[in-house]
Amino acid sequence: MAAMGTVRACAPPAAAASSTRDTAPAPQRMNPMKSSKSGRVLVIGGTGRVGGSTAAALSKLRPDLSILAGGRNREKGESFAAKLGEQSEFVQVDTRSASMLEKALQGRYSVMQRNTLLLIYPVAPDVCVDLVVHTAGPFQRAEECTVLQAAISTKAPYIDVCDDLNYSWRAKGFHEQAKTAGVPAITTAGICPGVSNVMAAELVRAARSENGEPERLRFFYYTAGTGGAGPTILTTSFLLLGEDVIAYNKGEEIKLKPYSGSLSIDFGKGVRKKNVYLLNLPEVKSAFKILGVPTVSARLGTAPSGIGECRFSQTFYLLACTMECLEEVLSQKCLVCDNEEFLRDKNNVQKLVESVDPLVRAVDGIAGEHVSMRVDLDCSNGQNTIRLFTHKKLFVSVGFATAAFALTVLEGNTQPGVWFPEEPEGIPMEARELLLERASEGTSNFVMNKPSWMVETDPKEVGLGLYV
Repeated sequence: MAAMGTVRACAPPAAAASSTRDTAPAPQRMNPMKSSKSGRVLVIGGTGRVGGSTAAALSKLRPDLSILAGGRNREKGESFAAKLGEQSEFVQVDTRSASMLEKALQGRYSVMQRNTLLLIYPVAPDVCVDLVVHTAGPFQRAEECTVLQAAISTKAPYIDVCDDLNYSWRAKGFHEQAKTAGVPAITTAGICPGVSNVMAAELVRAARSENGEPERLRFFYYTAGTGGAGPTILTTSFLLLGEDVIAYNKGEEIKLKPYSGSLSIDFGKGVRKKNVYLLNLPEVKSAFKILGVPTVSARLGTAPSGIGECRFSQTFYLLACTMECLEEVLSQKCLVCDNEEFLRDKNNVQKLVESVDPLVRAVDGIAGEHVSMRVDLDCSNGQNTIRLFTHKKLFVSVGFATAAFALTVLEGNTQPGVWFPEEPEGIPMEARELLLERASEGTSNFVMNKPSWMVETDPKEVGLGLYV
């Protein structure tokens, strides 16, 4: 186990002593970016694909940071921490245990050494966690914000990669508590939602600075297969099929069928045109409420596409094949996908994921792991501008996107309270471009505020500002 600064290992204390330590007030925290060069970041779900890629990205962007990979599997976690480097360590933590979460955030960890339980806890305030990054999804159907509540209780800054509408607004409900406690927190701080929200906010800001009034904002996403991001993404996709889509049309909230409203969208070089479908994603509501755009929607598509593409996505086409219902898929009538009550049960979804995951992994190996995000803004003056983000590896790009948000909070840019990425109190306008620059590490195509035709047709300038 890597060194953790000044710590003390003790034999198991008596019950009374243990109680005293457990109820002791949290040590006073210091802002790591103001008091010292380094900081300590606890990544909850750090042994998973999203959390692991976030920890790796943080280590690359800020080698001086101490990264704590939090998870339940000690063997897996310690192996990952060893690969990450000397500044990394595994912390055993369960998001279902409030007391375990609070101890981890206060720098008190239970560890095994030679089959003996030891308690490690800080003797100085600067060994507390300076930021907790919650990546342990799926967030769909989660009823409590246990990690956020623990962060507020222990005064630890917080971000999460939530991609669920209900969970994100449940987190937002803790805004006043976080503000009172002096805790800065950002929800939906991943890639999509997350970076896509900031892209949208910059489109809207630029349009209004040129006296344009935004009328319609659309989020378009594409992944090749599941992007190699693991079963969590697959679980999320199934669960979203059981939810009505919330969208906005000219200021009115509307409900639509999931994976309806198919559009063929050009994602530019390296991806090109892909079919995308409506999904119930949190950035739609937050953009409507915060950015004030009257018409907002979000669509997602996957690959490979082609023969008998299910009206939902290729993932579900694969599932249908394993269930021997290819004929129904060819006629675009997948019984599983159309059974919304079945998909609202998280246990049912988990069983489906376990059965289809091996096949999806095989297809991922063929389809690749591209991810592309395109955000379109239409204004009242007829002007259309887009931002485009394409990366060859989804889970790598997710890591850098989440790490970009983490560094923004660590650098003291976020005010106390719970914020969405497009809120300036969460990510100030002057910090947005640096966040996007960090998040775009390794992108194959990164386009900012261009007319859509310049991306879709790949024009060539022939001189004097003329394009063909």
